Amino acid sequence: MRRLVLGNRRRLMEFEHLVQEHYQGLYRFALSLAQREADAADLTQQTFLRWATRGFQLRDRSKAKTWLFTTLYREFLTGNRRAVRYPHVELADAEPELPVVQDRMTEVMDGQSALNALNQLDETYRVPLMLFYLQQHSYQEIASILDVPIGTVMSRLSRGKAQLREKLSDQSHGETLPSESPKVIPFEPAQSSRHG
Repeated sequence: MRRLVLGNRRRLMEFEHLVQEHYQGLYRFALSLAQREADAADLTQQTFLRWATRGFQLRDRSKAKTWLFTTLYREFLTGNRRAVRYPHVELADAEPELPVVQDRMTEVMDGQSALNALNQLDETYRVPLMLFYLQQHSYQEIASILDVPIGTVMSRLSRGKAQLREKLSDQSHGETLPSESPKVIPFEPAQSSRHG
């Protein structure tokens, strides 16, 4: 037990020394990459967190500096890829791209009735619809999850949407939606960037 405590104490001292020795350099590097102080601080902290959880795997401690800078750079690249894939957009800026929901459709349908109708669909169509619209997976991701070709995913989504429109139409007390109404359910994504 005493040996374990001494080992932990030694690792903690080594970690503190590593932070003192490399924090400033890592932070400056992160700032040159991120161009924002808050993002640079986050990157630096994330790098030291990675060291705290995985640094013990590095056998040659003389390479710690290289490991830290490489890890910080990889964290930066991962964050950039995430930002490109899921960009932050202000709602006011995205308003022109949002689908138009006609007043009549708003009266006829609400979120709960859409979920009720979705739950009535056969699993073959319900699962892809849920993965695409509610979980925001791409066609490729759904194909991988369901282990089916991407064409099958697209076909099931199309048929599932048609069945869902039918169910929603039935739920609105026998009223059918006007023919000029959109042929999509309101939670249709505005962008097609998730198709691949």
